[in-house]
Amino acid sequence: MPLRFHWSLSSAGDKFRGAKSRGAQSGVPNQEALLEYCRHAEECGIDSLLTAFGFHRPDPIVLAAAAGMMTRKIKFMVAVRSGIYSPTAFVQQVNTVSAFINGRICLNVVAGHTPKEQRGYGDFLEHDDRYARADEFLHICRAFWQDQGEISFTGKYYKIEKGRLNTPFVSSERSRPEIFVGGNSELAEKLALKHGDCLWRMPDRPDILAPRIKPLLAKGLEVGLLVSIIARPSHNEAVEAASAMIANLGEKPKQTHRQFSQQSDSVAFTSVLQMAETRDSTWLAPYLWTGAVPYLGAPSIALVGSAEEVASAIIEYKRIGISQFLFMGWPDLEEMSFFSSSVLPLVRKKELEEDGPAVWPLSAPSGSQPNGVLG
Repeated sequence: MPLRFHWSLSSAGDKFRGAKSRGAQSGVPNQEALLEYCRHAEECGIDSLLTAFGFHRPDPIVLAAAAGMMTRKIKFMVAVRSGIYSPTAFVQQVNTVSAFINGRICLNVVAGHTPKEQRGYGDFLEHDDRYARADEFLHICRAFWQDQGEISFTGKYYKIEKGRLNTPFVSSERSRPEIFVGGNSELAEKLALKHGDCLWRMPDRPDILAPRIKPLLAKGLEVGLLVSIIARPSHNEAVEAASAMIANLGEKPKQTHRQFSQQSDSVAFTSVLQMAETRDSTWLAPYLWTGAVPYLGAPSIALVGSAEEVASAIIEYKRIGISQFLFMGWPDLEEMSFFSSSVLPLVRKKELEEDGPAVWPLSAPSGSQPNGVLG
């Protein structure tokens, strides 16, 4: 199976949104910037765009529906937290969106990362309980997508009695949306194994990741990396761009992310920030850089280097079983363009050399996929 590449929509129209406190960020979508971003991603052959969740953002499923109506090919990866929705109503929403945009919607299930924010949505569960509730939530959702007729369920967190939906999931590829589960904890892994198609986790060196993900891969779960990217024509240009970026951000963002970490109970967010602030070197590997994490947050661990170096790093991750990547960049549109024109062709060439002709052909049209790659 060829590698798949996704991009975060979080910073469309706001290059360093992650450097600001969440309270200072606007939740009003910049419609022109979002539309330009989505259409550019289509041209670059990106598989899907993440619409993230948070009080400082527009609603992710409404955003996906609006953007999906104005695009042709790009998929939308909608972030969902189980404590916010009735599972029946949520499936109804997702299925309705799928009918309008021909199934171009998938899900990124997250348990939440900040108790204070969760309470603002009426969710008072602790970290581990949120995962247990997400288990019940996805069990019910999948029952609806499996078209089991009337759905009844009694659990610790949900009780559904003779639930029925007359709006099915509409897609030419799947009978339900693809489910990604985000997190670095063992609970996230267990949830992904039970209900997911792919686990999103933060990156580390391949030799450290390999034994951690091997049992997951053996059970048929895909594993992907949430990682940023700073790719340039040469190694020195990429490193200079990375250094210049954090130099221009100043010290204020570091205090913002320290405060966020103190409020967060996310294993991924807190552990990555702690690692970035306590290590002697900002380089985990010659191509994996943590220098932006104190300024832009955990997802800013970045692949940094020339097009050849970044492509080789991606293939090195593929060798240990990583099959998908969710990128961010600064600025995203320019980074996406360089990835599409300079990095992606090298990745496809290296895949063909290593795996043979079963890999997605180099001549495939931008954004196309082989039949059944999602099923």
